[in-house]
Amino acid sequence: MIDRNKIYNKNILIAVDESENARRAVSYVGQFLKGVKDFKVLILHVISQPEEDYFPTSTEKEKWLSKYKLKVDLMLENYRQMLIRENFDPGDVSVRSTLRYCPSMAECILAERDETEYSTIVVGRQGLSRSEEFLFGSVSSKIVNHARNCTVWVVE
Repeated sequence: MIDRNKIYNKNILIAVDESENARRAVSYVGQFLKGVKDFKVLILHVISQPEEDYFPTSTEKEKWLSKYKLKVDLMLENYRQMLIRENFDPGDVSVRSTLRYCPSMAECILAERDETEYSTIVVGRQGLSRSEEFLFGSVSSKIVNHARNCTVWVVE
């Protein structure tokens, strides 16, 4: 039997960082769904686990993580407030930062989506040239190519 709630799931995961493209992605969701009720939004930032030898001591690593987490929390709250200003119910907009080992940021975002079963992923496009994208890949391209059982919005 088909679970219609999963098919018509109104849950959106917006993957963000500190870029202007991420801000535009949040703004787009706010403007596109302005006034539409019952959408639940998770604004997600994945903190890539630093390599073990990146910091000379575990104390320095913890100090960096703590400082970075404060910066991320402020960024996420700013994005949350953008959606609330667009008439999203404050209870329908949540934020989350998670520390993960990320072979690629796209893999981590997709893993988070799989764990939470959000029906839509929204990402900002980095704006790489075709040759840069070919050489280095892009998070949005990888998400589009590897996402399953969800919709992907790429905001430019």
